[in-house]
Amino acid sequence: MFARRIAVIGSGYVGLTTGACLASLGHRVVCADIDSAKVERLREGVVDILEPGLADLVVENRAAGRLEFVVGAREAVGGGDGDPVEVVFLCVPTPMGVGGAADLAAVRAVAEEVRHLLPSGCVVVNKSTVPVGTAEATRRLLNRRDVAVVSNPEFLREGSAVQDFLHPDRIVVGSDAQDAAERVAALYSKLGAPTVLTDAASAELVKYAANCFLAMKLSYVNALAELCDVLGADVGDVTEGMGHDRRIGQAFLRPGPGWGGSCLPKDTQALVQVAAAAGIDVPLVSASIETNERQQRLMLDKIRAAVGGSLAGRRLGLLGLTFKAGTDDLRDSPALAVARLLRGEGAELTAYDPGCPHAVPGMTDAVTVVDEPLLVAKGADALVVLTEWPEFRSLDWAAVAGALTSRVVVDTRNLLDSDVLRRAGISWVGVGRR
Repeated sequence: MFARRIAVIGSGYVGLTTGACLASLGHRVVCADIDSAKVERLREGVVDILEPGLADLVVENRAAGRLEFVVGAREAVGGGDGDPVEVVFLCVPTPMGVGGAADLAAVRAVAEEVRHLLPSGCVVVNKSTVPVGTAEATRRLLNRRDVAVVSNPEFLREGSAVQDFLHPDRIVVGSDAQDAAERVAALYSKLGAPTVLTDAASAELVKYAANCFLAMKLSYVNALAELCDVLGADVGDVTEGMGHDRRIGQAFLRPGPGWGGSCLPKDTQALVQVAAAAGIDVPLVSASIETNERQQRLMLDKIRAAVGGSLAGRRLGLLGLTFKAGTDDLRDSPALAVARLLRGEGAELTAYDPGCPHAVPGMTDAVTVVDEPLLVAKGADALVVLTEWPEFRSLDWAAVAGALTSRVVVDTRNLLDSDVLRRAGISWVGVGRR
């Protein structure tokens, strides 16, 4: 494998993981960000996001001279005195815009900023999740016949992004310029992963198709859990029986308070918008979104019933705020969505999350954030598990029982061992469980 000179524009979850992991594969990488304070911290080996193994990769590759950080895309693409960059990865935010469509303002801004700085023969790679047609739009915006545009979607899960990058299920690369696609695919040759080489539009659609399928699977299991609650069945046994079917598998078959995070909510909405623009209805995806919103209200109903029918003035302790365990990401967190519903009915909320030890203005305003799990139980009318942090299983449940006013736990993740809680004198309420 030949080492390439690579620029990565954007140093968030995707960009920083991409840059550090490509450097670990032997490439020379410069990562850019518009936040000068963040760049300075990264130069010192300080990684602000909670992502196992990422900080170690940054420090190791900085020391080896394969990874550097600069302020601004122009500096990354055209500011070096050494060899010109050969590949430029765009890893900028594409948040949900008006009507649910992806907001591509950052992609367009970077393309406009660097188009005259790109060396001849360079390849621009859209790594961010973007709608079908973005590669073509980027190519037109660059207006450079000597620069190819490639779609190379990421499939990184927060909390295991480094592992996912270095041990991928597949690598998808799409371009109407076959040689450019092969050059990008070659960057990953050390990984030995199955590689799908296709056109740009197909590569762009793969990411949406995969995430929307996972969202549908999660919404389906949440609907099954509701049915189990009504019929007296056990969703754990039902999903175990389903999961042994190789056509279905065990993954994404655990009910919860709904799905969230930085990808599934915006990607499902974006696919609905993309399909609508093409004159196509995707009712399965639309129903999954509706089911997800309904799931949060069902959790509200379950918690309300557990405390006697009214939430007004009730003190509730919340275990978990992040959208999933292993991350500090609060974006589109179902835990926060449920918290806001609880607060809207007058509940007083205290919360603890290992990944979020302090209040985050604008995000955690509905709750009082504390830094010890026992503090959420003190004087609480119920404890509610909203994020599946493994350490919640090993809490001192006898001490928790002593702190609670009413000894009841609503476990929206079916995380805890009901027998352990029962021995501590605590009533356990799960989702779809007998």
